[in-house]
Amino acid sequence: MYAAANPFRNASFNGQSNAYREVGVTSAVDGATPHRLVEMLYDGLLESIAQARGALRTNDTEVKCRSISRAVRIVEEGLTGGLDMASGGELAANLSLLYGYVARRLTLANLRNDESMLQECADLVQPLREAWTQISAQAAAPAPKRAVNG
Repeated sequence: MYAAANPFRNASFNGQSNAYREVGVTSAVDGATPHRLVEMLYDGLLESIAQARGALRTNDTEVKCRSISRAVRIVEEGLTGGLDMASGGELAANLSLLYGYVARRLTLANLRNDESMLQECADLVQPLREAWTQISAQAAAPAPKRAVNG
């Protein structure tokens, strides 16, 4: 009933909206610190998972598949690909294992139309995003001044 009157369903509008979003993302990336870039990856991953969950609820297979594919790409190319395995030690190795698990669960969620698997992935990623945000805030804070003994 609302599809014909809804301007957000218009293909031309969607194309413009996507182009605007791309410009915004590009601008944000260009000026971002490395910490902010990782935070943006976490945000994009969580957003994609949320979109996939919504698409599952409305039986929108196209959006579900596109959202989960985007989430898997973020995990594999952005998060896993950004790990410094040479100097990251045990932390990098553990994150790599966790990211691999999340990518597999996302893929299974897509195949099985399983919202609980999507929620599990979001639940695993959210604490990482929160911790990363705290690290970023601490890294950006000015160092405390030391008292000079005269």
